[in-house]
Amino acid sequence: MELLQLHYFRTVAKLEHMTKAAQELRIAQPALSKTIARLEDDLGVPLFDRQGRHIRLNAFGKAFLKKAEAALSLLEEGRQELADLAGLDNGTISLVTSTLNRLSEPIGAFHALHPGVHFRISHASMERMEQLIEQGDIDFGFTAIPIERTGIRDTPLLDEEVFLAVPPGHRFAQRSTICLSDVAGDPFIGYKEGYPFRSMNDEFCRKAGFKPNIVCEVDEPAGIGRLVRAGLGVALVGACRSDGETPLRLLRIVDPACRRTFRLAWHESRYMSAAARRFRDYLARYFEEMKRADVPAFSGEV
Repeated sequence: MELLQLHYFRTVAKLEHMTKAAQELRIAQPALSKTIARLEDDLGVPLFDRQGRHIRLNAFGKAFLKKAEAALSLLEEGRQELADLAGLDNGTISLVTSTLNRLSEPIGAFHALHPGVHFRISHASMERMEQLIEQGDIDFGFTAIPIERTGIRDTPLLDEEVFLAVPPGHRFAQRSTICLSDVAGDPFIGYKEGYPFRSMNDEFCRKAGFKPNIVCEVDEPAGIGRLVRAGLGVALVGACRSDGETPLRLLRIVDPACRRTFRLAWHESRYMSAAARRFRDYLARYFEEMKRADVPAFSGEV
């Protein structure tokens, strides 16, 4: 059994499509098919059910995939550990987040101190983020929703108050505080279903005794502020600094309490490189200093 076979098998198992897997791996499809067939011959069992051009991971394949992923993860951890032992101030930190702006400034500051470290950043749903952390495919997840899975630890970084943003000329624009139930009948600008903040904001409204009338859904956080300014509705937002446009009118919500805590999550049993450990500790210090200085830790996003 060859290491290359395991890499190829994992990709085919993930996509369940030979052509797409070959494209992702940048190899010819016949070569990929032969590699998978040779692996199945070595194991003595088929790993996929084949129906014409369609393939599906079968019970043998699902069982072997768990072991293959564990083996590949251990080998990657070994490579990272050797790099650490060699004293290399480099490496790659992989991070999945639902919102980047809270991290853009500290990542920039960290990279200025450690220019040899590279970042691989992507967006994912909460379910996908949890899977990636469990599988050891990423170092960290950055989220405002706690991950309650065995083996996943987190550290809170940023406790953020949530405000009600209202457009210019709104009947409550001159207020400084508000009960969320006061705008139960207003149109809301919100995130699309599946976006982490959507479920949190819906829960705030539920505690206030109503279901928000969402007239416009977005998946771009910065778009919420623009739509509120345009007068399409009100929105629940963080305490964002000015982004160069007309500042949003933010009202402090006195009932119910509306806060969210951003946290960094990782798997406690996975090997963490020196660069990743250094970055985790740096983030904790960065946000603690921002808290002491009472400075918003991000800008231009709601």
